[in-house]
Parts: sequence; C-alpha cells; structure tokens
Amino acid sequence: MRNAILAIFGALVLAACSAGDRPLHDMRSSSGGPDEFSVMPVAALELPDTFTLPTPTPGASNRTDADPKGDAIEALGGRRASQSAGGIPTADAALVARAGRNGVTANIRETLATEDAQFRQTRKRFSLFGGIFSRSRYFKAYAAQALDAYAELQRLRNLGIATPTAPPAQ
Repeated sequence: MRNAILAIFGALVLAACSAGDRPLHDMRSSSGGPDEFSVMPVAALELPDTFTLPTPTPGASNRTDADPKGDAIEALGGRRASQSAGGIPTADAALVARAGRNGVTANIRETLATEDAQFRQTRKRFSLFGGIFSRSRYFKAYAAQALDAYAELQRLRNLGIATPTAPPAQ
C-alpha cells in the first residue's frame, strides 16, 4: 500500500513539472486552432446613399477595411484624417520637436533587439549551468532592471508628489 501511495505521489510530482506549463509572459499558442488575437472585426455594414458602384481604384482601401492606426489615433483623442494629411499635424509639432530634441535613431528596434539578445546571452554564459535547470530565465535576467513599485511610490510621496492609492504590498 505504501508503494502505491509513493508511486501516485511521484506521478503527481512529475505531472506538475510538465514542460507544457508556460509562464504568463510566453504568448505563443500551443494549440492548432486559430489565434483569437489575430482576428480583427470589420466595420459594420451600412446601406449606401446610392446603389451605383464606384470605379475601382487599384491600391485604394475599402470602407470596411480595418484601420488600426486610425482607430488608435481616434481613441487617443486625435482626428483619423490626420494620419493621411502627410506629415505632422500642427497641433503635435511642438511635442514631436521636444521628443526628438536629442536626435532620433532610425533603427532603434533592431538596435534594442540586438542589445537584448547580447545581454541575455551574457547572462546565460555566467549563470550556474547555463540555466539548464530553470524553466524560465526571463525574470532572473531582468531582475536588476525591475522597478520596485512600492519603493518608488514611497519615494514620490516623500517628495510631496500626489500619488494615487496603491494596493497593499503582499
């Protein structure tokens, strides 16, 4: 009886260490089904004023085509037409000038991706056994760069800066 209980306990322990259990930051889909985040709703169907078909224009967009950039501009309080106005709207010129006052790197995404890969590779080399036994090195690699939200909240409050309430520390 004791061997049966140990065997069941051992099976449960091994099942808990399953490789199929991924951390929350891993967004890859493991199922063969459709990706629910890639499905984009289209605009609602509307009854046109006239039933004459317009002349087709190659490369032109359809009224029901998704426009995520325009949706984002509108959601943030801008005008959807400003994205096709050709340039920066005059209302945003000062903001863009201030943001780019120290220069703008054209290939910043590629540069950051390369630096991040080098950082993770360096951390992997110097970690014990190269991280073989840990299931995820993500949080360990960036632990030194993490922000302690409660320490920052206290620092801002000590400076007299009004801060919103925060949930209690756990």
